[in-house]
Amino acid sequence: MAAEQRVLSNGAKFIDFQTDPSRYRHWKLSVDNDVATLTMDVDENGGLFEGYQLKLNSYDLGVDIELADAVQRLRFEYPEVKVVLLRSGKNRVFCAGANIRMLAGATHAHKVNFCKFTNETRNGFEDSSENSGQRFISVINGTAAGGGYELALATDHIIMADDGSAAVALPEVPLLAVLPGTGGLTRVVDKRKVRRDHADYFCTIEEGIKGKRAVAWRLVDDIIPNSKLEAKVAERAKEFLATSKRSGAGDGLKLASLNRRFDDSGIRYDMVNVDINRAERIATISIKAPEGSAPSDIDGMIAQGDSFWPLQVARELDDAILHLRINELETAMLVFKSHGDGANVLTHDVFLETHKVHWLINEIRQYWKRVLKRIDVTSRTLVTLVEPGSCFVGTLAELVFAADRSYMLVGQKQGDNRAPPAIVLSAMNFGPYPMSHGLTRLQSRFQADPEDVTRAKARIGEPLDAETAEQLGLVTFALDDIDWDDEVRVFFEERCSFSPDSLTGMEANLRFVGPETMESKIFSRLTAWQNWIFQRPNAVGENGALGRYGTGQKAQFDMTRV
Repeated sequence: MAAEQRVLSNGAKFIDFQTDPSRYRHWKLSVDNDVATLTMDVDENGGLFEGYQLKLNSYDLGVDIELADAVQRLRFEYPEVKVVLLRSGKNRVFCAGANIRMLAGATHAHKVNFCKFTNETRNGFEDSSENSGQRFISVINGTAAGGGYELALATDHIIMADDGSAAVALPEVPLLAVLPGTGGLTRVVDKRKVRRDHADYFCTIEEGIKGKRAVAWRLVDDIIPNSKLEAKVAERAKEFLATSKRSGAGDGLKLASLNRRFDDSGIRYDMVNVDINRAERIATISIKAPEGSAPSDIDGMIAQGDSFWPLQVARELDDAILHLRINELETAMLVFKSHGDGANVLTHDVFLETHKVHWLINEIRQYWKRVLKRIDVTSRTLVTLVEPGSCFVGTLAELVFAADRSYMLVGQKQGDNRAPPAIVLSAMNFGPYPMSHGLTRLQSRFQADPEDVTRAKARIGEPLDAETAEQLGLVTFALDDIDWDDEVRVFFEERCSFSPDSLTGMEANLRFVGPETMESKIFSRLTAWQNWIFQRPNAVGENGALGRYGTGQKAQFDMTRV
């Protein structure tokens, strides 16, 4: 059993997204001053499930969990690293992509969540390059096919051996009747600017493209004989080192294992609590405010280590979202709540803004951005309840704006002596946490009149009660104590009665308004169509391409164009 699949005390199995380099089975991370090397050397027998072997550096979700962990640790634990080399530990093969036997045997939900997580991991390469100054170089020493080439596409530069056999390929259409599901099509034309007709040819041949044509068509950047390969890698690394904006120095911040406990009704972290009501198909995520104000200076923050409140909450919330996505598939709704002293949250937001040029603060801000993006693309109805005792301030207020619906209580509940709830905006709501399409959540909300964003920004730092928040457009409904319980209950019951398929489509369309970026295309366009194609008999049917791959039998297609 792979390290990422665990068993609870009640015997239930779940996939664990927490790991560390001492437990890696598929990747090796080495650091030499300012250059790190991530070597992919997949353990054939280390699959997440039974029934397949991970041959030729093919991968499943377990392989990508390790990769995501390594990229995260490079950002936080190695401030000196400016260049990351992505290499293969296998002879004459870079990576054969997602394991086909795994895809053929996996449930539809697992395939879709697998594609989503690998998309997020590859987007993480590009985010690290752009915002952390850690540039990525792929060194292709053999075949890079399907997801293997998509892995290379996510890096800044691709060097391929010119040995007559090394090639890049996206053979999913001719071989498997599916699409390159982790951004391949989009990155080929949007990022590498490959001509449409060249891309059409490339994506419909099995054998891929090698040599000078691969460079001429912009599929790779360099082709180099094996005798000169290492010299070229060193040369390119030196060039990227010279242009990196990475400014970290000294010791990094070690990311220890999260303190968490699973029970039959949820997950308990230090700052995040997840209660799962399986009968009602609702998971409630409660976030606790820090008990004190932010440290007075960077040294104080460093002394707190990974228990610095913004980082700890981001890590716990990230783990909770990933767990719910893949292990609680029947959950229809995520309800966000918060509690504690909002003034302490605000001091941490001020600290994050004041010290934003510091490399570690930058990493924490970038991490919150990625966690919020992960919430945005999670296929669950998102609801935020702003009640007495809540602390939806600044960064945490983003959970109000990310929600499909938000409800805020007017005044107090009968018998509750806590102060009426308030939302407080901070600088963190106006730029640091853009969505996948490049807009902040408030910009996305106020498409009809951008001046609404300006009006909201003028109220930074001011406690906004329910009626004011509703007037400013910050919440969906402000309800008094008489209506609160019934209105919320009826909405929950109604929403959980709808078709999850139609809700997924509706929510994904409504959440992302306005412009598109390469990242939003990958999630909204490519993964939507990959989701659909993964259900079609031509791919997954009894006579479909995934089931018949490698059997010697040709797939039988329904030739109707839909």
